[in-house]
Amino acid sequence: MKIKRVVITGIGAVTPLGNTFGESWEAALSGRSGLSPVSRFDRDGRNWKLAGELRQFDPHAVLSAKEAAHFDPFVHYAVSAAAMAVADAGLAVGDYLGSGGVIIGSSRGGISTLERAVSGLTGSGREKGRRLSPYLMPATTISAAPSFCAQKIGIRGHCLGISNACASGSNAIGEAFRLIQKGHEGPVLAGGTEAPLCRLCLEGYGSSGALSKGTEPSASRPFDRERDGFVLSEGACILVLESLENALKRDVRIYAEIMGYANTVDAFHLTKPDSAGEAGAISAALRDAGVAAGAVDYINTHGTSTVLGDAAEAKALQQVFGARISEVPASALKSMTGHMLAASGALETAFTAVTLQRGIIPPSINLEEKDAACHLNIITAKSDIPCSIAITQSFGFGGVNAVLVLKRFQY
Repeated sequence: MKIKRVVITGIGAVTPLGNTFGESWEAALSGRSGLSPVSRFDRDGRNWKLAGELRQFDPHAVLSAKEAAHFDPFVHYAVSAAAMAVADAGLAVGDYLGSGGVIIGSSRGGISTLERAVSGLTGSGREKGRRLSPYLMPATTISAAPSFCAQKIGIRGHCLGISNACASGSNAIGEAFRLIQKGHEGPVLAGGTEAPLCRLCLEGYGSSGALSKGTEPSASRPFDRERDGFVLSEGACILVLESLENALKRDVRIYAEIMGYANTVDAFHLTKPDSAGEAGAISAALRDAGVAAGAVDYINTHGTSTVLGDAAEAKALQQVFGARISEVPASALKSMTGHMLAASGALETAFTAVTLQRGIIPPSINLEEKDAACHLNIITAKSDIPCSIAITQSFGFGGVNAVLVLKRFQY
């Protein structure tokens, strides 16, 4: 069986930086933070006051009023991003979309809607006494995002929801890559979506010690000596993946080619990262791509801004790249977006693809004094640096790792 080459031909996103991928890219190039004080509910007297919220997002651009009412925002975000990705790829209903697929990851699914429902059942808050919706269960599952995207777009092929902690979005793209490699004919929409900005998530992640207690947008500071945790965010990013053969037939723009993918687990600890496991995942992805570590000239880090996470990632990268790690350009998008959980891995893959396509690396912000243990070459100003091969990586609770290898596409 011939292994097919896989390329990215469409991108759609809604993020704390903008309600399209283009807006998000331009905001990142300018070094603008998408973080601000939580506005969805009162945080007075509590820690963890920052978040990466979507601003002026309108679900009714792609959903009817009834559909918007039935589904949790994580589905709203996914459908919006998917519709933009399909349009960006030059696809339309009636093309070969029907035979395609949808694979979308989410760590928390419809947790905000579930929280409101429980508030009603327990007789507390504004939801007190409210009848549970008959759509509560089907509309809050992880699978609601890919299945409803398929329904709205008219896809009747492969459909899969993935929940693999913060690696979920990258895993979705990796599994789509494998599917097309092995001969799946239609395009596959793949990415991540999250709407975790509720009390339960803020208190839960905060209690685990993962969240920053900072009150200014500069609190998200990957690899900085003073970092103290990540800032929780929401959003979605969906990519269109298809075989190179079909993309060339359609004569469409190609952002980048996906060369390799690895999905591993540390088997180490529920919350503590393991640098050896992460290094193993990076090496496995490079082997899958048939790429030597010395050929990689850009690294899109996971870079959450947690004390343990950033240190483990830096150590893992040094294990793979050796002394060269202090030279390879690297960036940390979460310095601007915060941590969108599953959506971050997908957005970072999209940013990596466009960085390769355009030869521009957006800045990483808030890095005032790099941690002496993190021997990375973090780019802190927008830089024109042509890159050919890149890795982008996502790590999550439970020691799950997803790493993708991308290559600049040349006709």
